[in-house]
Amino acid sequence: MRHEILELGKVVNTHGIRGELKIQPWCDEPELFHELEYFYINGKKYEILRTRIHKNCIIAQVEGISSINEAELLKNCVITIERDALGELPDGTYYIADLEGLEVHTLEGKVLGRIDEIIKTGSNDVYVLKETGGKPVLIPVIEDVVKEVNVEEGYVLVELLKGLID
Repeated sequence: MRHEILELGKVVNTHGIRGELKIQPWCDEPELFHELEYFYINGKKYEILRTRIHKNCIIAQVEGISSINEAELLKNCVITIERDALGELPDGTYYIADLEGLEVHTLEGKVLGRIDEIIKTGSNDVYVLKETGGKPVLIPVIEDVVKEVNVEEGYVLVELLKGLID
């Protein structure tokens, strides 16, 4: 389930009158935007002229957008980039896009469901599993529970702690 195009964030507003974009980052480290040379909005490539962080958002000036009216047209658009432009992830780190849809199995072989969503809690992530006909199952992403993640083969192996699931 490896995706070659990844979502980085969303243009949530304009900033100032010179066409700067206010971006809500969807990545763990918003500073990543400072290292990028470009990104895509609606499939169009935009060269990044400068970025800065302001109140948990990225303020970006991009080539070709020089007025508030031009920037206004990009509001609510998703920002994307090729996976290759981001470099390699450290071991044990995964893109959310690659985890969503993976099948979750217990060590005993029971299928619990597929990862439908990932909640960021601050201390650890939580996988929200979609079961057919049942209520969502929440799996904390901690070493004692998640034993193996195999994106290529499409599964996550977990050891359930007592009381985690009814």
